[in-house]
Amino acid sequence: MTVVFCADPLAPARTDPHFAIQARAVRDAGAVVALLDLDALLAGDVAAAVRRIPRDLGSVWYRGWMIPVGRYAALSDALAGCGVTLRVSATAYRAAHELPGWYATLAQVTPESVWTPWQPGEPPTVGQVAELVAPLGGGPAVVKDYVKSRKHEWAEACYIPDLTDVAHAHRVVTRMVELQEEFLQGGLVVRRFEQFARRDGRTVEARVWWVGGEPVLAGPHPDTPDLFHEPDLTAIAPLVAAFGHPFVTTDVALRDDGMWRVVELGDGQVSDLPTVVDPAAVLGHLN
Repeated sequence: MTVVFCADPLAPARTDPHFAIQARAVRDAGAVVALLDLDALLAGDVAAAVRRIPRDLGSVWYRGWMIPVGRYAALSDALAGCGVTLRVSATAYRAAHELPGWYATLAQVTPESVWTPWQPGEPPTVGQVAELVAPLGGGPAVVKDYVKSRKHEWAEACYIPDLTDVAHAHRVVTRMVELQEEFLQGGLVVRRFEQFARRDGRTVEARVWWVGGEPVLAGPHPDTPDLFHEPDLTAIAPLVAAFGHPFVTTDVALRDDGMWRVVELGDGQVSDLPTVVDPAAVLGHLN
């Protein structure tokens, strides 16, 4: 097995410090570590990005920071020309990384959502927001792009108290677009808000790691590494298996009615692993 990690931007011959322990676990297991210059990839210099990755490695996993889908496709093409194949294809990466790619398969276990493609920096009109949210009817909702929300600007750029107040919804959506700037990914998503259970003022949640459609680890979310509740995956597991992706995570939360819900699905290669979790518990299942 070979895993391509992000290189340290200040010392490109070694692994990015955030992933150093994970790279050590991979080496300890007898696997190979290669290094990607992520800054070069994001800047569009793909040749420089892959310079330290040996040719003819065969199939490899990526493990590092999030990559926009277009850059991931460019990386996949560049590696293919060097005899290296990403275990997660560009098509599969997009399906897991962006909500429209996974929503239909997991619709039974995730909040109802609507979306539309959108260009960064383009403010929507009131009419465009009204058309987007109309299928959800009324009630509270949250807005995000295809990958991320502005949850830390909750009232300003994330939470919509009532979708029937289109003027307020327009302000929240517009502010989210403004704050995301050129980093807005894919388009606009509006999701019905669901009330989740709380313990000690924090949401009851977990991050589940899946390899080949099987759950290999349920652990804490990186935002709350000291808080973990074992999730019931009875309803979720068959749908993740049906999604058919080789390596994903699901962030799940306990709804007030006792049902575990998928808040997000993500490509496992770019999902953060809490430091309290032994990397081998996840990476040891890759082959």
